[in-house]
Amino acid sequence: MAERSYFDWNATTPLRPQAAEALRAALAVPGNPSSVHAEGRAARRLVEQAREDVAALVAARPGDVFFTSSGTEANMLALTPAIQTADERRPREKLLISAIEHASVRTGGRFPPSAVVDIAVDADGRVDLAVLADALAKASRPLVSIMLANNETGVVQPIAQAAAIVHAAGGLLHVDAVQAVGRIVCDIKVLGADLLTLSAHKIGGPKGVGALVRAREDIHFPEPLIRGGGQERGLRAGTENVAGIAAFGAAAAAVRRQGEAEAERMLALRNRLEAGLKAIRPGAVIFGAAAERLPNTTLFAAPGMKAETAVISFDLEGIAVSSGAACSSGKVQPSHVLAAMGVSPALRRGAVRLSLGWTTTETDVERFLGAWRKLATALSKGQAGMAA
Repeated sequence: MAERSYFDWNATTPLRPQAAEALRAALAVPGNPSSVHAEGRAARRLVEQAREDVAALVAARPGDVFFTSSGTEANMLALTPAIQTADERRPREKLLISAIEHASVRTGGRFPPSAVVDIAVDADGRVDLAVLADALAKASRPLVSIMLANNETGVVQPIAQAAAIVHAAGGLLHVDAVQAVGRIVCDIKVLGADLLTLSAHKIGGPKGVGALVRAREDIHFPEPLIRGGGQERGLRAGTENVAGIAAFGAAAAAVRRQGEAEAERMLALRNRLEAGLKAIRPGAVIFGAAAERLPNTTLFAAPGMKAETAVISFDLEGIAVSSGAACSSGKVQPSHVLAAMGVSPALRRGAVRLSLGWTTTETDVERFLGAWRKLATALSKGQAGMAA
């Protein structure tokens, strides 16, 4: 196969070598982590070491990390009216979510549709804190869910400010941090989040493992999604995915070791890529460019460009990109995120997302820009033909 360049890291990341090694080693451990014999204790040690590593990644306590099958399941677990705290045992009546949330939050979790309230974002894709405050003033015992960084635009949300507003109104704040962890600093205490969602395959771990992290032990879920043997301290029944969890922990530890240098490297590559995009096609629009964004993410469009055609064109040139979130069974659909930002239907139908990672190089960026030059030339010829 010809050499390819992968620009779809926000959809999923390659497995880190450290995670692959942890996965292989854990698969050789035969015990059930709920068993008390030596083999079972060995499996339990792998799970608990991973819990420590994942907790350290977001500055949480290991006992506040609950493993799930995915970020989606973690979101579903968190978004329930039944969530309790030491001083509030009554059900939550409203779920307030930003208009740019991932599909797993947009469904409302276990809240009825009538209880879900959308919070608008501005033209740069940042949640409108004034709208949030107004909605909270009308809500009783609210739960709020705002993602830390958008999976399409990469725009980072003002979570700490939102947390202060939510807590002043007597609410709880859930933060989907799936796209942000490993790309920007994510400290659950600094953010002010009560609950945090993570996913292994976004940081170099395997697919099929996620986690819900709580900020303190007085947050309880009396209605777990899966009932049974009482694993994960009664919150998520079923024998743990020991190998996947061990690999998740190894990936989390690797992310911590890489520090901020990798983010700076990705930012430099992204800036080079975006400068080239604009130079080749001055009419290209980079969404959320005026806001703080993840250092690895670019969502762009150009007049006359169709996302489906562009994705296929890049693929034929050996470049993997996407048209947005990878959560719609391969369908290319107009972005609800861009719609919430007020982008015109014609422009959002052409949006293409580029996301970088730890194996992305300057060569990959140059290969993309070469393919973009070809596509932009074809677009110009098509528009000239229509004008004639």
